[in-house]
Amino acid sequence: MRSLSFLIKPASSICNLRCRYCFYADEAENRMRSSAGVMTEATADLLLDEAYSTIDRNGYISFMFQGGEPTAAGLPFFRHFAAKAREKKPPRVQISFAIQTNGTLLDDEWAEFLREEGFLVGLSIDGFKDAHDLYRLDAAGKGTWNRVLRASQLLTKHHVEFNALCVVTGRVARSPELTYRTLKKLGFRYMQFIACLDPIGPESGQDPSDTEFRNAPIVHIRGGEPYSLTPAAYGTFLCDLFDLWYRDWQNGDYHSVRLFEDYVHILLGDNASTCATCGRCGSYLVVEGDGSLYPCDFFALDKWLIGKLGDKPLAELADGEVARAFLQWGTEKPAECATCRYSGICNGGCKNDWFADESGVHNYYCSAFTALLDHAIDRMQEIALAERRMRGR
Repeated sequence: MRSLSFLIKPASSICNLRCRYCFYADEAENRMRSSAGVMTEATADLLLDEAYSTIDRNGYISFMFQGGEPTAAGLPFFRHFAAKAREKKPPRVQISFAIQTNGTLLDDEWAEFLREEGFLVGLSIDGFKDAHDLYRLDAAGKGTWNRVLRASQLLTKHHVEFNALCVVTGRVARSPELTYRTLKKLGFRYMQFIACLDPIGPESGQDPSDTEFRNAPIVHIRGGEPYSLTPAAYGTFLCDLFDLWYRDWQNGDYHSVRLFEDYVHILLGDNASTCATCGRCGSYLVVEGDGSLYPCDFFALDKWLIGKLGDKPLAELADGEVARAFLQWGTEKPAECATCRYSGICNGGCKNDWFADESGVHNYYCSAFTALLDHAIDRMQEIALAERRMRGR
């Protein structure tokens, strides 16, 4: 394989916070075993051995750490992983490290390690204090905004590259300008905004070996929570956010917003940076704390278990029946895509946002993305043209 990407859960679903909307805590509760425990050094070594035996001679491997809260695995685990990754690495293979964290367990020692090893850090921060502290709570039920700000200051002090991951809850969606201006003021030049997920509903009761059951979208109970995000609210948020972002682009004060950049890159004929925008599933493998493998973070459920490290060679697991079924499903699209003028840009969106009714499969946020593209497509094309001219210099 020319490239491999792993999303590693070194502490499984374990977390020191109790975020009200946590999709992975909800997902883990819908498995036979909610937590796979903290990854051992032996499992980490096995992952590295399998990765390096599978990658091509001049290949590239991305090691991304997520949770739960990945730093709950402890700094000694990460020191071991990074040291072994470099020790075992074949000469021409390139590697990178990234971590998504709530930041509350970081200290100077952590920050210095992240800088030394070149980690890209994603810091979870929901826009502004009131929205963040409404749902991102610790085990005592207290808000964590001030602790996340302290983490950002710590990373800045140690010259660690980091960006913002903002979950768009219903509360965040009502304040796009406050959200964007606050993140800018805090020094975030790279921002990613993702729609808040509602809880997973009860399973259909079908036989897990049934193809229809395996290929069915996850059922989320939409709109039933205080943090729920409606398509209308999300569409308005994205349109208003784009206006702010575009104005900064015009004024030479550029800040990266991942979704908008992805759409511009698609217009340029480039690859998008996320599977949700490129229209293809299976761009990475989830590695749980015990070495269990899944094809996607949003589908780390029993019915999508690919296998476990050590059961078979990694290449064989990645090409097994379950993995191939997931890849095939990832090529399908909601019915609306067949006649949508934006189908080549939106690409049907994330499969986790799909739902089924009597008329077929649909993307819950289809109207939100349509509203954004109706509102912004001309200006996205303007930016793409400017970028094309810059490349031609």
